[in-house]
Amino acid sequence: MQSPGSPPTGRRPGHRRISRRWLLVAAMLAAVALTVVLGVHPRLEAREALLKDTANRSAMVVSVIRAKEGEAVREIVLPGNMRAFSDSPIYARTSGYLKRWHADIGKRVKAGELLAEIDTPEIDDQLQQARADLATAEADYRLAESTNVRWEALLKTDSVSKQEVDERRGASAGRKSALDAARFNVARLQKLQSFKNLYAPFEGVITARNTDIGTLVDAGSGGAARELFHLAATQRLRVYVNVPQAYAAEAVPGVQAELTLAEYPGRRFKGTLVRNTQAIDATSRTLLAEVDVDNPTGELLPGGYAEVHLKLGVDNRTLLLPVNALLFRPEGVMVAVVKPDRRTALIKVELGRDLGTELEIVSGLSSTDSVIINPSDSLSSGVEVRVVKDEPAAPKAKG
Repeated sequence: MQSPGSPPTGRRPGHRRISRRWLLVAAMLAAVALTVVLGVHPRLEAREALLKDTANRSAMVVSVIRAKEGEAVREIVLPGNMRAFSDSPIYARTSGYLKRWHADIGKRVKAGELLAEIDTPEIDDQLQQARADLATAEADYRLAESTNVRWEALLKTDSVSKQEVDERRGASAGRKSALDAARFNVARLQKLQSFKNLYAPFEGVITARNTDIGTLVDAGSGGAARELFHLAATQRLRVYVNVPQAYAAEAVPGVQAELTLAEYPGRRFKGTLVRNTQAIDATSRTLLAEVDVDNPTGELLPGGYAEVHLKLGVDNRTLLLPVNALLFRPEGVMVAVVKPDRRTALIKVELGRDLGTELEIVSGLSSTDSVIINPSDSLSSGVEVRVVKDEPAAPKAKG
């Protein structure tokens, strides 16, 4: 039997002391681990964040933009000269004195409308004489022909010689030729007399009147003759533009165009490119093209200046970049882009047309590339950068 105050059977005092010691060690280790977790680890994270922030702040700061796509239709603006669709000086076809005129400057006339009358006394007298000569020629021919017929009949009875018959036959033929000449002369003078009335050759506006009643009028368009009227068809105008060689391949018949004029702000007059010269001018390196514009109200005046907006189609749509995104290196023209790992890469590109503040990029660049704006001339590939402004692709270029 165990005496009172003795420990229980099988549990020694030394064993209990060892267990408590291990419990104390475990508690101390847990406390140390908690201290590490709650104190050291946040400091390590803060240190790592500080190192990253320091690295970011030490990296080159850049702004990027994405290239924008050009429109399928591009608009170019060129100076144009407006001309009447038909423009003609009107001369007299006969000589005389102006009897009266029926149209002054600014008057719209129809085709065939009487413009002026010319008094032609000399032509009238010549016509009367020619008609008299014609009557004489007709009488002579009738006499010669009847004589020839009688001698032909006498030849059948051998009453006359063949020589005499041939003479009568030749005389008849000569009279016939004289008659024809007289008839042609009468017809010529009748035509000249008909030219005493001047008619409008087409519908249009009288833009000049260079004669007055009593003025001596000379026939023709050269020498002493001078222009009596000037007629311009203004219902439709021809607008001539010189297209730069870079756009010549796209300036083909059927291209749509619009005209703008300073005197009509905010208005656009529609037209169509109808033809071109199919040749580049060696002096100006331009292609002369004609744009036709309807002008039913007469608001557009021939001889005026207009800005012609040509809507040119683009076969291969290109990308557009501002000029300050380019790097000019000995290897060629390049752009600097930022890769997903925030490092730079230099890409060689091929340029198209110069549009002033922007340039066309024909090849070498994608619309998803982040292009650095105002890159340093010493920038190279593989440099770590920090993007502070990432602009989306600009709106598409207007046609």
